[in-house]
Amino acid sequence: MRPSLLDPVFAPVSALPGIGPRTAANLATLLGVDGDREPHVADLLFHLPGGVIDRRLRPGIARAPEGAIVTLEVRVDRHQAPPRSSRAPYRIYAHDETGEIAFVFFHAHSAWLEKTLPVGADLIVSGRVEWFNGRPQMIHPDHIVAVEEADSLPLVEPVYPLTQGLSGKTLQKAMAEALARIPDLPEWLDANLMAREGWPAFSEALKAMHRPDEEHVAQAGATGEAEISPARARLSYDEFLANQLALALVRRSMRQTRGIARVFDGRLKRRILEALPYSLTQGQAAAVAEIEQDLAAPTRMLRLLQGDVGAGKTVVALLAVAAVVEAGAQAGIMAPTEILARQHFASLAPFCEAAGIRMEILTGRDGTRKRREARAALEAGEIDLVVGTHALFQGDVAFRNLGLVVVDEQHRFGVHQRLTLAAKGQGVDMLVMTATPIPRTLVLTYFGDMDVSRLAEKPAGRQPIKTVTVPLERMEDVVERLRAALDEGKKAYWVCPLVEESEKSDLAAAEERHAMLVQVLGPRIALVHGRQSSDDKAAAMAAFRDGPAGLLVATTVIEVGVDVPDASIIVIEHAERFGLSQLHQLRGRVGRGSETSTCLLLYKSPVGETARARLSIMRETDDGFRIAEEDLRLRGEGEILGTRQSGSPGFRIADAATQADLLEIARDDARLILETDPQLCGPRGPALRLLLYLFGRDEAIRLLRAG
Repeated sequence: MRPSLLDPVFAPVSALPGIGPRTAANLATLLGVDGDREPHVADLLFHLPGGVIDRRLRPGIARAPEGAIVTLEVRVDRHQAPPRSSRAPYRIYAHDETGEIAFVFFHAHSAWLEKTLPVGADLIVSGRVEWFNGRPQMIHPDHIVAVEEADSLPLVEPVYPLTQGLSGKTLQKAMAEALARIPDLPEWLDANLMAREGWPAFSEALKAMHRPDEEHVAQAGATGEAEISPARARLSYDEFLANQLALALVRRSMRQTRGIARVFDGRLKRRILEALPYSLTQGQAAAVAEIEQDLAAPTRMLRLLQGDVGAGKTVVALLAVAAVVEAGAQAGIMAPTEILARQHFASLAPFCEAAGIRMEILTGRDGTRKRREARAALEAGEIDLVVGTHALFQGDVAFRNLGLVVVDEQHRFGVHQRLTLAAKGQGVDMLVMTATPIPRTLVLTYFGDMDVSRLAEKPAGRQPIKTVTVPLERMEDVVERLRAALDEGKKAYWVCPLVEESEKSDLAAAEERHAMLVQVLGPRIALVHGRQSSDDKAAAMAAFRDGPAGLLVATTVIEVGVDVPDASIIVIEHAERFGLSQLHQLRGRVGRGSETSTCLLLYKSPVGETARARLSIMRETDDGFRIAEEDLRLRGEGEILGTRQSGSPGFRIADAATQADLLEIARDDARLILETDPQLCGPRGPALRLLLYLFGRDEAIRLLRAG
């Protein structure tokens, strides 16, 4: 149960003065809080300013620089109201000893202006000055206060990211109330670390971020963007430490739940290797050896298999399955989409047949009767390996003796999902495979509870892929090259763009492109997109893989795992809109057979700096591990790992891309804490539990024994 000391910061934001239901709903949108709960005061406190406004410049009216934010002490001279029914603004003229200025208001209420800026009043006004026809003006000043209330004007003001319907002033008032509610918390950080880094206490760090002072502006430099101040570094470290402690607790819990030392002699593995048309790469052989070592140990396996596109992860997973089946248990392979589940089923079938492994598929598309029969066979132990989507692990599916779960291509598979899967059997071993490599810092933050195997090389016989960037103006040339390739019997993908929100849907874009290509190239074109029924998707994929269709027009549903070995061309339209890892993943749909393959990246000019960097990296390298690091540098962790969801970190303050050094220290700190105080009951223990609650790592606290 959460300690009562934290009640003030876990109160709903509607408990703050001035926050009604509408503002609370706007705050939920701004803070990214799921619809099933109202944001807490803590959510608000962790919404840090994106920069600061410096209002200390007081040059006098005549010396105010164009576009600068200044603070002026003025006397109001006269009001100039616009004629009725005119759209002209309301102007108020004022002066100081250096000159005259106009304050300009659009759609303003004259009564409010006469009350706020009465003629003859001495006022302090702050805002941005613009010079128009040689005369200064200030449109809608930010602050207007009486001279005797000068102390109430913030000279250094935080600037927050906002959302529609929420003003900066409303947010600042709410933040001031929230800051007043921070309780006096015990210190959870090591005193030596704090002294070495010069970090303030937690509450002082939060207050320093929300109430920046003149020193903060000096650190931020002329750009107005806050650098990593000691206050921000402290809060980032707190978030990293909560993350690493939670992962370490999950890892320990998984390890302490007794595993099963599985006994196998390798006979099924030998049959599969004999049926394979190639030998394992060194990396594959090493990964299989690591997995077999894990399976034979009495602790549970919790391993992440990182491999580049086309590095042969599925074969490694099948050999893990073979060992577990040989030891008398069952295995499940869970894929994120039905297309991928069916493809796994088709590609594994000949090897399972050769080894005598009984395999079945279970997806949401199966009829009631088939699903019932498959469930009964699973429960009776008549199925050794089941392939499916997340439907595999819903409540009504029971295994006779589940020994291994393989989770395929899941970046978004968080800690508590791993715990749920593991509960489907006794001492279940787990192997998680990623679609593309993940940068090292993100492996630590998202999969820090796991051991890692890496497949760096591609299987022998894989052809290099030639990558070319082509401006959209040359689309006709691209279509003509495609016509020639299709006439030669080649197969190609055409990936439709990610659609910007202001435009039509990606479905409409795909259908439009499909219609255009059919008109030019004839009917030999299939279409696949996310909103088709499963049957339609399967039919389109079959027509492309085995049948008459030479070209497959698709949205990014083909991004993960689709495997048609004789496809040798991929066209990616509006490549400038895609992330690097996604481009690399899409490119990996070709180069799987014996033919040389081509990837055409169509882009619209002019291209922004980041997009240009992405396209040039794609031309330079096909090394997924390098591409992953570059993608992290260009985009940051939230985008690479997809939607942030509970069970995955979704850092609000820390940034794994730029603060990897802090993450490393936090990882070592977490390990040391649990070695010396496994139940968090020692001197720092109760404070560290508060840290876990503050950063939403409650699932980890439940793994501690009560105390």
